[in-house]
Amino acid sequence: MKLEIKEQDLIIKPYNQEGPIYIREQKGRFQRIRRYLGWVLMLIFIAIPWIPYKGHQAVLLDVASQKFSLFGLTLLPQDFMILAMLFMTGAFALFFVTNWLGRVWCGYTCPQTIWMLMFTWVEQKIEGSRNQRIKMDKAPWSATKVQKKVIKHAAWLLISLITSMSFMAYFIPAKSLYMSLFTLEMSGIVSFWVFLFAFCTYGNAGFLREKMCTVACPYSRFQSVMFDKDTLVVTYDQQRGETRGARKRKADPKALGLGDCVDCNLCVEVCPAGIDIRNGLQYECINCGLCIDACDSTMEKFDYPKGLIKYASEKQMDGETTNPFRLKLLGYGGLTALFILAMVVWTAMRTPIEASVIRDRNALYRVNFEGLVENPYTLSIINKTQQPLNYTIGISGIDGAVLQVPESILIEAGKMKRVPVTVVADGYGLKSKVTSIRFHIQALEDASIGITKESKFYRD
Repeated sequence: MKLEIKEQDLIIKPYNQEGPIYIREQKGRFQRIRRYLGWVLMLIFIAIPWIPYKGHQAVLLDVASQKFSLFGLTLLPQDFMILAMLFMTGAFALFFVTNWLGRVWCGYTCPQTIWMLMFTWVEQKIEGSRNQRIKMDKAPWSATKVQKKVIKHAAWLLISLITSMSFMAYFIPAKSLYMSLFTLEMSGIVSFWVFLFAFCTYGNAGFLREKMCTVACPYSRFQSVMFDKDTLVVTYDQQRGETRGARKRKADPKALGLGDCVDCNLCVEVCPAGIDIRNGLQYECINCGLCIDACDSTMEKFDYPKGLIKYASEKQMDGETTNPFRLKLLGYGGLTALFILAMVVWTAMRTPIEASVIRDRNALYRVNFEGLVENPYTLSIINKTQQPLNYTIGISGIDGAVLQVPESILIEAGKMKRVPVTVVADGYGLKSKVTSIRFHIQALEDASIGITKESKFYRD
């Protein structure tokens, strides 16, 4: 038998060419997990800037001052390594979860998905169910339609503004940010960023929606590299479901020559990406499990076993056992644990003070009128704590040397101060023309905060 392929069969249709996606509201266990988790994550996102710690905002990313404060830990540009390790930890953790559970990050915890489904929930409460929204959009404009659209977009804009303010509160002290908004004293640059982020949230969650996941997000493109035959993804049991077709509830599908799929199309109507999971694994699928809830509810009505659509690996669908100790999964998990350990060690070894010793470039040394050798230095001291501290400076390495320096130096929180000092010693008492000396910098308020720096003392 010769297989004929027509030209129109080779045309690849553009994604979602029919228009906007109208998501049907669906209840079920995966929907409950996703919704509760989404509310928890949103509350954490909003609440973190309001958490106080020792009289300061616990989390403040002060970009203007190049200073990040995290629960008493102050990170300066010199601490970039910890930020690099944090990003690498997040990347490998994402790879680990993707290899294990597929694109579950996108379905349950991605901000784009959480805000998109929140906007959809608002839309459903104002404009009605899926069929009502489709009917209203096709109907001509009326007072009722305008009223619902205005209320919906006003609610979206309010959520977008709250989101933008919450985001900016990570970079600007929350109390002063909200006070400036309510008193209309917000600066021009802050106003620009607040309304820019609000506009982006409004556009992404209200209009772009699934297109951000399927077109703009690079994760959907390279996720397949991390998949293998043991990855758990949302899967349609084609052997059990086909041939699909409508039937009465009491009808015997075997007598009709049908599989368990009743072709209700609910799995498509509840999908945020608008795909049909029955067509196989697709990169647009965000593994949210909504189609599983929809299918299980239908199977329950027809008294069929649940799990026609379920989380399963390719091996499980072939009747084999998933290997939890595969090399790729262990590798991603091991690298994630390694970077977490590195951050813990770095944090434990980190001192809340940093200093450097710079010699005077004009002269290595000078001899004063008493015949003593003087060496000038400049100490750069950085206070990495969130409290102002007084520091003392001492020296060792040369017996009888005198350090000319103030008794204590006050340095504000997160600031650097340059302190000129002079070391005076009897040159005839030194065995070598170059002698190593050490500067000991110690905080008066906390004995655990101190650092030692080495330099050289020169004589003729």
